[in-house]
Amino acid sequence: MKHLKIGDSAPTFKVKNQSDRMVELNQFKGKKLVIYFYPKDNTPGCTTQACNLRDNYTEFTDKGYEILGVSADSVAKHEKFIAKQNLPFDLLADEDRTMLNAYGVWGLKKFMGKEYNGIHRTTFVIDENHIIINIIEKVKTKEHAKQILDV
Repeated sequence: MKHLKIGDSAPTFKVKNQSDRMVELNQFKGKKLVIYFYPKDNTPGCTTQACNLRDNYTEFTDKGYEILGVSADSVAKHEKFIAKQNLPFDLLADEDRTMLNAYGVWGLKKFMGKEYNGIHRTTFVIDENHIIINIIEKVKTKEHAKQILDV
């Protein structure tokens, strides 16, 4: 698993969103960006996290931030999740895990004594020049917007 640090350049990416359109890091040049990686659409923790970001979305946009959520779910699953939760930001469908690996969030996890590969819930805050200015590895799903904005 790759380990990015604050001060590193954000890895480039080109991944489809919920509308089956390609989204690239270069589209956000000159903008601040929050990229949050989460395990799966429509699960309790991931829904809580997405809705917390949704409920604070205007605060992010007022401060010049764009938000992208990323998981290995399909375009169709993302489209349904956005519609069901009324999310105002894109979700990227990294089904081949290229972006997940580039950001170092795909790897070995343990749950109830079992080991498996999966997505480590992690958020990257990136400045206008694509430099990582914060990494949140201990995400609090109910307070995630506060974790990001309080930095």
